[in-house]
Amino acid sequence: MGWSTHHPFGLIYNAPHSCYQGYTLITTTRGNCYSNLIDMEGRVCHRWYTAEGINYSYMLPNGNLLLRTSPPESGLSAGMGAAAVAVLELDWDSNVVWECRLPMLHHDYQRLPNGNTLVLLWEPISEELTAQVQGGFKTDDDPIRMLGDVVKEVTPDGTVVYEWRSWEHLDVAEAVICPLEGRKEYTHQNSLNVTNTGDLLVSYRQTSTVGIVDKTSGDFRWQWGPGDLSHQHNPTFLDNGRVLVFDNGPHRRGVSYSRVVEIDPETNEIAWQYMGDPPISFYSYHISGAERLPNGNTLICEGAPGRAFEVNANKEIVWEYVNPFNSEDGSATGSGPNVYRNALFRAHRYGVDHAGFRGKDLDPGRYASLNRMYSGK
Repeated sequence: MGWSTHHPFGLIYNAPHSCYQGYTLITTTRGNCYSNLIDMEGRVCHRWYTAEGINYSYMLPNGNLLLRTSPPESGLSAGMGAAAVAVLELDWDSNVVWECRLPMLHHDYQRLPNGNTLVLLWEPISEELTAQVQGGFKTDDDPIRMLGDVVKEVTPDGTVVYEWRSWEHLDVAEAVICPLEGRKEYTHQNSLNVTNTGDLLVSYRQTSTVGIVDKTSGDFRWQWGPGDLSHQHNPTFLDNGRVLVFDNGPHRRGVSYSRVVEIDPETNEIAWQYMGDPPISFYSYHISGAERLPNGNTLICEGAPGRAFEVNANKEIVWEYVNPFNSEDGSATGSGPNVYRNALFRAHRYGVDHAGFRGKDLDPGRYASLNRMYSGK
């Protein structure tokens, strides 16, 4: 799991009076068919299952699970990071109640207040634009047409009612790929969220850029990151108008380290940030995320090593957990730098008063044998 075999897993630390009390949703990425809901003691209280695989998921207000399945075995997106065959909605008992099966789905999705769902897809850009894109290292296997990112809004019956193609609103002189990244994709959008006004909040790993897109016009209202961010993930829009971002940091000049930053789009100034002490003690090359909790704390997912932890406003760790659940098939086993057996794309915390928990059985005793097996004790 990235440390010695003697390193603890499961619950590492819990300061009950300082935490936001609730349940944390974790899903081991790659080759996994379960999402686990754990309590503050690290005990599984509920599980969702689908044979199609679950590589990332989050809960809806009604207690259903919205998830991204395992990747396709063939086609243009086969072998691509965070590709998916479908986005599924499961009820509490793991029955499929809604699905989206558009080709080239990847990474992220967002259920909207009107019941529609935003999804993220790849689509080949033109040969002409591919030739104009700057940056990235070239290989003999580079495609004639790079893949670009598309956002679509889908109704419950599957009708596409909105499309936004990122490259139509990007300036190739400014949207330059990191020289240490390849040229199979242009931007590699790894996050799709919305602001309090319904505009799109996006994240481009290849160009280390986050931005807010006016959903009506399609134009960018704000872009920030090159020179400040390094291959970030999971920007979210906060109630105070700022944006919280997990800044992964793999290609910084000097030491590689991760941090979480709260940026003010009006001034581009960092209002708050969390770093490890020393900085290299907190690092995830890819995936990962952070979310601001209702009590002002921040839940951070250090994705590659499968670590989720909660910090308060003073940056003190008040809860810490290392995912004990490894990938269930051979896709994430073996050896090498790209193997992350217990990796988490993101983690989410839901308060004890979450509407989706009403009338639900959250007794960890139902999973007593599972909890004993993975307690780390």
